[in-house]
Amino acid sequence: MTKSTSASTNTYKININQSGFLEIENLIMSYKKPSGGEFVVLNNVNLTVGADEYISVIGHSGCGKSTLLKIVSGLEKPTAGSVRLEGKEIRKPGADRMMVFQHYGLLPWLTVRENIRLAVDEVLKTATRAEKISLVNEHLAMVNLNAAADKYPDEISGGMKQRVGIARALAIRPKMLLMDEPFGALDALTRGKLQKQVLDIWENHRQAVMMITHDVDEAIYMSDRIVMMTNGPNATIGEILQVPFSHPRDRHELRESKEYYELRNHALDFLDRNFSQDE
Repeated sequence: MTKSTSASTNTYKININQSGFLEIENLIMSYKKPSGGEFVVLNNVNLTVGADEYISVIGHSGCGKSTLLKIVSGLEKPTAGSVRLEGKEIRKPGADRMMVFQHYGLLPWLTVRENIRLAVDEVLKTATRAEKISLVNEHLAMVNLNAAADKYPDEISGGMKQRVGIARALAIRPKMLLMDEPFGALDALTRGKLQKQVLDIWENHRQAVMMITHDVDEAIYMSDRIVMMTNGPNATIGEILQVPFSHPRDRHELRESKEYYELRNHALDFLDRNFSQDE
């Protein structure tokens, strides 16, 4: 890891080319224009993620954050470059990478328990009935949804729906969790509670996480590193920041730290500079 300290912050900037179990190398994503030529969304993106790292990707709308996540998930194929998980090229979606979307994606005719069980049945085909029941129950308890297990999605709150989505993703034991603004549709109080709950789960069951967010405070609170994207088109990684706080984390203690505000201001300054360039 390469350390460098700016005059205005104690933040550590990270060498983009670290070793890791997810490797994104020279990635380009472009689309053909109807009028001819190409529209380049992502250009020369290089990133590695460790097997138990929590990474946030942040940037202005249109910088290709969600596109990058879809490529890692296998939902889209890059125009050029490579994306490898444990050395194997990602070419399609797989159960080793589970996505949590902003808008839940629950089946309304299934109960909370059945929505989670559906994923378990689909992926863990060789598990016994008892093992599947145990997995579902374990993950219902993990996200504090035992009392709502037999309710339907339209009978529970937005925060509870998102907890179902998280439990469903985790229940099949993926190697990597991909989250596209998972708290963006929630009110401030619910968002804060669910952030803590997800972080508690991750701290006790470490795995690689890549989360898209627009919220600098959320990125600092939850992440090991923050990947900051330049503006699109032709977006790329402008800077990667190491979050210097150990786990487990206490939100109130962080906000009393000088380092917290230095890191926050550094990230906001980066976003402001890129916004000005876009204008």
